[in-house]
Amino acid sequence: MPRRNRDNLSFVGMPVERVDADIKIEGRALYGDDLEFADMLYGSYVRSPYPRAEIEKIDISEIEKDPDFVRIITCRDIPGSNKCPIVYDDYPFLAEEICEFHSQPVAIIIAKNNFKAKELARSVKLIAKPLDFIDDIHISIKDKKNIFSNYIIKKGEALKELKNCRYIVEGEFTTNYQVHSYLETQVATGIYSSDGRMVVYSSTQCPFYVLDAVCAITGLNSNKVKVIQSVVGGGFGGKEDVPSIVGAHAAVCSMITKKPVRICYDREEDFRSMSKRHPSYSKVIYGADESGKLKVCIVKYILDAGAYSTLSPIVLWRGTVHSTGPYKIDNVLVESYAVKTNKVPCGAFRGFGQPQISFAQESLIDDLADKIGIDPLDLRLKNIIDLNSLTSTSQKIKESIGLKELIEKVREKSRWGKSNLKPSAHFKKRGLGASISYYGVGLGAKGKYLDRAGAYINIYRDGSINLNVGNVEMGQGALTVLSQIAAEMLNSPIENIKLEEVDTSKVPDSGPTVASRTTLMSGNAIIEAAKPLRERIFKTASEILGTDKFIASDGYFITSKKKISFNDVIKECWAKRLKMSEQGWYVSPPTSFDLKDGQGDAYLVYSYSANIADVEIDTETGEIYVKKIYSAFDVGKVVNPILARGQAQGGILQGMSWAIYENLVIEKGIMKNPGFTDYIIATACDKPQYDISFIEKTYSKGPYKAKGMGELPLIGIAASLRNAVKRAFGIKINYLPFLPEKNLKLIKNL
Repeated sequence: MPRRNRDNLSFVGMPVERVDADIKIEGRALYGDDLEFADMLYGSYVRSPYPRAEIEKIDISEIEKDPDFVRIITCRDIPGSNKCPIVYDDYPFLAEEICEFHSQPVAIIIAKNNFKAKELARSVKLIAKPLDFIDDIHISIKDKKNIFSNYIIKKGEALKELKNCRYIVEGEFTTNYQVHSYLETQVATGIYSSDGRMVVYSSTQCPFYVLDAVCAITGLNSNKVKVIQSVVGGGFGGKEDVPSIVGAHAAVCSMITKKPVRICYDREEDFRSMSKRHPSYSKVIYGADESGKLKVCIVKYILDAGAYSTLSPIVLWRGTVHSTGPYKIDNVLVESYAVKTNKVPCGAFRGFGQPQISFAQESLIDDLADKIGIDPLDLRLKNIIDLNSLTSTSQKIKESIGLKELIEKVREKSRWGKSNLKPSAHFKKRGLGASISYYGVGLGAKGKYLDRAGAYINIYRDGSINLNVGNVEMGQGALTVLSQIAAEMLNSPIENIKLEEVDTSKVPDSGPTVASRTTLMSGNAIIEAAKPLRERIFKTASEILGTDKFIASDGYFITSKKKISFNDVIKECWAKRLKMSEQGWYVSPPTSFDLKDGQGDAYLVYSYSANIADVEIDTETGEIYVKKIYSAFDVGKVVNPILARGQAQGGILQGMSWAIYENLVIEKGIMKNPGFTDYIIATACDKPQYDISFIEKTYSKGPYKAKGMGELPLIGIAASLRNAVKRAFGIKINYLPFLPEKNLKLIKNL
């Protein structure tokens, strides 16, 4: 019998093993620093020693006689523009007269080996005059010039209607940085050839961003630059904008020296100079009537953007749109700001501006339930959006929402209200806490000009297939999921498909690999490319079988009397001189959004989650232990259950790590713990038990009705932990991370 699942599919929805598992497990994958090129040179940075300073002189007298020294590159050597194209072009590739944050790159020292490059860079005397700096967003925001971006959502009459609410709660919340903590640091190699062409190998989520940056710094046209994605050792958003700078530096160094140049950050400089999750301040007010129906939500949301805007305007917009939570509220007023400080620039991180505000609003929803005297899950069920509801931006939910079922699922699994949780010692307390989240899939109305994707499929005579897309594999399983979609469309054995790493000269610009958009966008592009191929293949199969009444399953075409393989059908297609290559192009449907009042269709579709955390707090030390997390997700059709479960587990642990462990310390603009000796993250040893469920509310416009998942698992975890601690012992932790010493103060003040 053919292998089919309940949706009559052979590959999509099946627990297919990662197609890149063997090469990574066996150590055969070539990451950015594994690539070797003849006569390669290495670059390392001279960095600012101050949070803000005026550059007076760069003295290389101590290093220029070293036999391994090649040359120094400063902003004056850049042949093109010295501004990196991100959202606003305000970030210089190399500092000019003023450094705006500690460890900002000022110059690049090129040497004959990596060790020597770093040693020589440390020996350069950078003479700079320290200047006054700002490291507090509440001071910075007073000067309008320091506001990179701000948004508003205005719906109804929030201030007026607040006076009529029976129950009102408000709270102020703060969150700290989070470091991406990927295994592989930033790395790129530039190779300039004698014919005036540039190739850059980059560990990146966004090869076309790197392409734009290389063109900017070198002055070369796009058709003379090729960016090839090396195998990426983790991203989480940290390989979105910063690789543009690293790749551009490697390129310009190669252009000037006429040799390959590698730049690879060590862990400390990766900590000090690359983007982070934005620290935040939130003030949230909820108002409800006597029945517990939400009537008003008022939010002030501020992100610490650091010294340059980078991706902050887009991060802020997503957080703003989602700031009231997935609830029906008629009266909304949200004001948000991304504010400059003289600290390391912040950028993309899994969740992209949502986890910070979700922590605030989901914590306060729980506090509102306490004030009303209603079960926190029941309060959420009373107010959540559902089919035909309007979000805070007045977007109507037209399909694909399973939020009610998700809440009921985690309620049932956790035995909410029924379980008798026993702490492990008399001085420990234990409790359950809940949160819910939603996540707009894709780049949304603010980034719709980038929301497109291309795919190219080439089928060889022997049935093997090359598949090229513009979005990247960075550990999340995209190679496998996209191969499953292609295999399903073509009825090809999945082992026939080779999905290539991105090469910007071979595929069209498909936007960034962010915002949980890869499955939706590249998946749909693959389907568009595969449609004409499928028609030719299936018609040829019917001619061979003598009937169009056959089953296509698992790489075979089957009737009751005959069975032929995909490879045999392809041979016949070639014999008939049929076209066996196609390109697909997918553009997201249009969205309409008015930035003046924040009203309109912000995203194509939303994914949803519900979480319940089982937490224990030590009342003598303030330490928090996570025993178990119950999470349920609506991500449309689950293309690969194993990979989806892995995404859930990784996101949950990363959210837990941000909430409990990760405490980046910056004092007077200088980072005090730039490494894993003093910056603690959760590891596999800290993982809780997981209970993960999926509710498949399919999306009609998704590839095989899938949505997106990557960011969702992290978003609500911090609030569920906070609410669990509150239910265990009564303290309200309105800050991240939950440092034991701060928790202990709350305990003692009870």
